[in-house]
Amino acid sequence: MHRKCSPLRPTARRLALALGALLAAACSTARQHEPPSIELGAYFKEAGNWQPAQPRDAELRGNWWAAYGDADLDRLMPRVLTDNQDLRIAEAQYRIALATTDAARASLFPSLNGSLAATRSRAAASSNSNSGSTRSSSPANTVNLGLTASWEPDLFGRLRLGVAVDRANAEAAAANRAAVMLAMQAQLAQNYFLLRTADAKQSLLAEEIEALDKSLLLTRNRYAAGVATRADVAQAETQLKSTTAQGVENRLTRAQLEHAIAVLLGVAPSALDLAAKPPLAVRLHIPPLLPADLLERRPDVAAAERQVAAANAQMGIAQTAFFPKLTLSATLGQSASSFSQLFSAPARYWSLGPALAATLFDAGQREAAISGAQATHDQAVANYRKTVLVSLQEVEDNLAALRLLDEEIAVQQEAVSAAGVALKLTLNGYKAGTVSYLNVIAAQTAELSARQNLLTLQGRLRTAEVALVRALGGGWKAGDLAGP
Repeated sequence: MHRKCSPLRPTARRLALALGALLAAACSTARQHEPPSIELGAYFKEAGNWQPAQPRDAELRGNWWAAYGDADLDRLMPRVLTDNQDLRIAEAQYRIALATTDAARASLFPSLNGSLAATRSRAAASSNSNSGSTRSSSPANTVNLGLTASWEPDLFGRLRLGVAVDRANAEAAAANRAAVMLAMQAQLAQNYFLLRTADAKQSLLAEEIEALDKSLLLTRNRYAAGVATRADVAQAETQLKSTTAQGVENRLTRAQLEHAIAVLLGVAPSALDLAAKPPLAVRLHIPPLLPADLLERRPDVAAAERQVAAANAQMGIAQTAFFPKLTLSATLGQSASSFSQLFSAPARYWSLGPALAATLFDAGQREAAISGAQATHDQAVANYRKTVLVSLQEVEDNLAALRLLDEEIAVQQEAVSAAGVALKLTLNGYKAGTVSYLNVIAAQTAELSARQNLLTLQGRLRTAEVALVRALGGGWKAGDLAGP
């Protein structure tokens, strides 16, 4: 004969109905995240003929610096990835964010805790008011072995939103890591090219010092012959010493650049020694892009967008504070006065049941949390838009720098040629006795200054190339974002 199931008791029925209502109302309180809109423009103002082209076979890749074909730069750059301390900091921050995400995800699942405790105790003495006597209890042993399981069903998406916040923060940390890597690579390349510019200037100054030394010898001979004055000799000596001092200053600049490169590589300055060599004349081909491409190519833009996503989810978490929390818990254990009795049937105990908790009054604390989350979201949106605008500015600045520096270099090359002719004619006139030595000094100064300016402009052009590569995101793309 089968037993007929009894209907639910009134209390159990009400509890089931309440839980059913909560489950029916369960939903995520966060609004759908969409990247903030911003007007980008259809083209770059400073691009000129720099227009989109298909196919993009020459698109920037990860090892963009390899296009220069500089063996020393190719040898140094991989060391940034392994030994640069800023990059290690960013890497550690990313791993911290991943661990935080894993911890948040674990809250979606039940937890199980075990305990084992043994105590010996004695209750306080009790007194008999009628007889006035005091009775002491005997010491007792207690052994407890238990398991406790608990789970919070994510009825209103609070826990899932927490995971979303931490995941977005981890993705932002991954993008920040990529941004730091690109920044360190660009800084290394720029310092390296400035160092090679200093090598070229040192070679130029050495050549100039040799010429001035010959000029001083000529002036002394003319003074000995009574053709030149003592003032001419003093002026020639002054010119030689001043140029020699410039060489010393240039060596200081080079040494500091070498030290900066060493720090980027994560080594002490004394551990790096780069031999002097002239800079390469190779120009880097930078493929054309549209402004909208920066949203996919710039890791700092991606990081800012992920921070907006995290702030959006955080607003949802603040809203869930108005809903109750349901916790399901179960306990199973054994309690006895000795270990030998611990596993007997009478020693067993258990409990099972839900707990529903809600904040009834908090003097506006939850409303303030929502307002703060909204303000944080607005701040993240403004930061995202600012990051995009700055990225556009950086591209425009360096496009203008490349275009105008090319023009300036062409003009400066003409200035170098003209200064060389002027110096040659002035020296011939001085030897013939038709011009004074002051004219020679002026011509030598102008010619040296023109050649140094040309080297400076060429160095600026090289660093502007690298800055444009960085502004365009290097070889990074949003698809490379390694979220958890």
